[in-house]
Amino acid sequence: MQSGEHLQAWSEPNAIVDALAWIPTGEVLVSGGSDGSVRWWDVQRGKCLVLRQRHQGAVQSLSVCPDGRRLASCGDDNTIQVWDLASGEHLRTLRRDRPYERLNITGIRGVTDAQLTTLRALGAIEDAAVPGTRQAL
Repeated sequence: MQSGEHLQAWSEPNAIVDALAWIPTGEVLVSGGSDGSVRWWDVQRGKCLVLRQRHQGAVQSLSVCPDGRRLASCGDDNTIQVWDLASGEHLRTLRRDRPYERLNITGIRGVTDAQLTTLRALGAIEDAAVPGTRQAL
């Protein structure tokens, strides 16, 4: 930083880098790409150490937990993916409720199969224990 000397350059194949985060040691940089990938890079060698594909759409931001143990990635798919920073292991997905989350549509009438599919995709559920009802996706 003091000299302004160019040290390293690399790119993500078939993606634009949209987000960056340093691992606290300064030896690894994490990037988020337009292809939904999260990559861990060895800064000295310029090599990709870990590649994870979890987002459906671009990764918009990355944030390292203050304790340096976890990484959060946020994407166009409206999810936050939580990662183990050291291993790159996926820990969990956080997602806000969809418009019809947990709406029970058991026995609903007057809707087409396509409408039922849409309701399920938006979070609606059906009680599989009730005879004659459709199974939730």
